[in-house]
Amino acid sequence: MKYRRLGKSNLRVSVIGMGTWQFGGEWGKDFKQDEVDQMFDAAREEGINLIDTAECYGDHTSESFIGNAIQRDRANWIVATKFGHKFHGHMNRTDERSATHVAQQVEDSLKALKTDYIDLFQYHSIRYEEFTNDELTALLQKLLKSGKIRHLGNSISGQTRKNVNQVDESSARGVEAIQVIYNRLDRTPEEAVFGSCQKQNLGVLARVPLASGFLSGKYKLGSSFGRNDVRAGQDRATIDAKLWEVEEIRRREVPAGAEMAQWALAWCLLHPAVTAVIPGCKDVAQVKSNARAGGLEMISNDHPQAWK
Repeated sequence: MKYRRLGKSNLRVSVIGMGTWQFGGEWGKDFKQDEVDQMFDAAREEGINLIDTAECYGDHTSESFIGNAIQRDRANWIVATKFGHKFHGHMNRTDERSATHVAQQVEDSLKALKTDYIDLFQYHSIRYEEFTNDELTALLQKLLKSGKIRHLGNSISGQTRKNVNQVDESSARGVEAIQVIYNRLDRTPEEAVFGSCQKQNLGVLARVPLASGFLSGKYKLGSSFGRNDVRAGQDRATIDAKLWEVEEIRRREVPAGAEMAQWALAWCLLHPAVTAVIPGCKDVAQVKSNARAGGLEMISNDHPQAWK
């Protein structure tokens, strides 16, 4: 496993992290604590130390699983969670972004995580006018001074003009890391977000690096998803278009003998702006497979099929 400094922070994170939306039950599987514990045991063995979660992955459900799993060696982990939503049910959330709401959310997250500090506390897909709310900024600075949160991040929903404005104003608001969707099927952050991050020395966490599983190598043309699967909401034409593009990528870019999922994670890490990727995982085997991508290096973006 390789490690990188997260922007200008003092956090040294594994280049492969663990995304944990799935623990909230919206990936078509309900988890039990012993399953989660085994996955974290595998992560320990592989050198993974970065965890990304959120208060709305279930009603602090993901955070609770994580808190139990890492309680015995909390100091060895970099825990990133988010604020700004309230979970009500499957794919059903409301926005809660006032200073009062966030003050309560951080306490609830600390309780669920069974810890007295959060390494990276991230805005979660908020609007520009919320990001620039001085009352909320003042609360977050107070939390930083108290030690309840150690660093501030921003998980943006996409590269809209107002989201790029948020990234541009990160340093002024005390934000040290940006989380954004980035993968071989969606390179949009290369247009503006990454350049701004590099100018400000912001860490970058690439989420959805396997394009919600489309780059996992498991799905072929004609594949479908269960009713409760997050991907099931996409129309058939969109799904088929993605699967067709994946087949072309596999044929033209993935070297013979390479596992596509590992290749796709390593591909994200090639960009000099990207600090780490945070793929999801459903079992121990996926944790181990993801981790192996941390030991692979491709030569350059110009030759994505070539490996060191």
